[in-house]
Formats: sequence, structure tokens, C-alpha cells
Amino acid sequence: MSDTISMNDKLATLTFHVDKNAHIVIDKKICSQCINRCCLHICPVDNYQWDEEGNSLIFNYEGCLECGTCRLICPLGAIQWSYPKRGSGVVYKFG
Repeated sequence: MSDTISMNDKLATLTFHVDKNAHIVIDKKICSQCINRCCLHICPVDNYQWDEEGNSLIFNYEGCLECGTCRLICPLGAIQWSYPKRGSGVVYKFG
């Protein structure tokens, strides 16, 4: 038996208090012009997915770890990111 803990096991220890209002807003018009779609590859919990059929981004803010990487990596500035309102968002458990 290995002592290594998988990323999924670690993520299972998190709690989310989901706000009904998204703390991340995507400008889908700008997003549709992106060639590299870096957000699809950088999000640690895969909250960004590309719908080939609809040629559009599918985004789920509810599982966001609030790392902010998506707003930094977006070359077109299509991602408007802010922290969730107080009392909402991810709750990390240590220990």
C-alpha cells in the first residue's frame, strides 16, 4: 500500500460554499477568438471545457479553487475574476 495521496483524494477534503452569483465571468465573444485556449489546460480542477459542436466555452465556477491562474493565463483578457463574496467559495481543510 502506498502512502501517496492522489489529487482526487486531496480535492475530496474540500468544502464549497457556492454563491448563486459567479465570481468569474467569461466574455464568450472574446473567448471564441482565442486560438490556444490556455484555460482548458491550466485549471487544476478542469472547470474549463471546450464544446467543439457549439464552438464555445463551457465553464463551471462552483468548483473553483480560487487560485486565479485562469485570469493570468488568458491572453485576450476574456476572464473577469474576483474572489467570491464573504462566506462563499472554497474551504480548505488542513491536517
